[in-house]
Amino acid sequence: MSLEQLLTQRSGSKCELCGNESNLAAYSVEPSNDDLDTSVYICDTCTAQIEDQGSMDVNHWRCLNDSMWSQDAPVQVMAYRQLHALVAMGEAWATDSLEMLYLEESVEKWAKQGLPDPDAEPTLDFNKAVLKAGDNVTLAKDLVVKGANFTAKQGTVVRGIRLTSNPKHIEGKINGSMIVIIADYCKKA
Repeated sequence: MSLEQLLTQRSGSKCELCGNESNLAAYSVEPSNDDLDTSVYICDTCTAQIEDQGSMDVNHWRCLNDSMWSQDAPVQVMAYRQLHALVAMGEAWATDSLEMLYLEESVEKWAKQGLPDPDAEPTLDFNKAVLKAGDNVTLAKDLVVKGANFTAKQGTVVRGIRLTSNPKHIEGKINGSMIVIIADYCKKA
């Protein structure tokens, strides 16, 4: 059987995170071997919001209150990581859910591998305010966007930023293009 068939069978042809029954595909939970034990079967809505945390619809993720109780480790890992992202956005219900969630030690270790390092240097704007994933920022100066042939003007609002592994950079969409922006050139909105 193919991975898709195995995941379809395990999930009952439903998204393993939200229960949606359409536009389903295998999603590898990093670090992954692309097999049944390290993949989830999720819908395109969940995939898009996992890959672009800035576009997260908080209410969509209330489904985690059910899926976090799955018996399948990759589903537990994804629920744990998404709940952490929601906690970082200030969602109190996600904090409550995380406090209730119990994971086996090996599963918790795997889940934490995909989270930002809490000891890492924080990402700061030009006023030294701490930036978090999902924040909105305003550009403090004009930025020439190489490769996209446009200039992002001072005062442009960038909604739902993503943090990068480099605390001096953030990612955000301007004019439909996802670009890397130097955090010092932004002001938290």
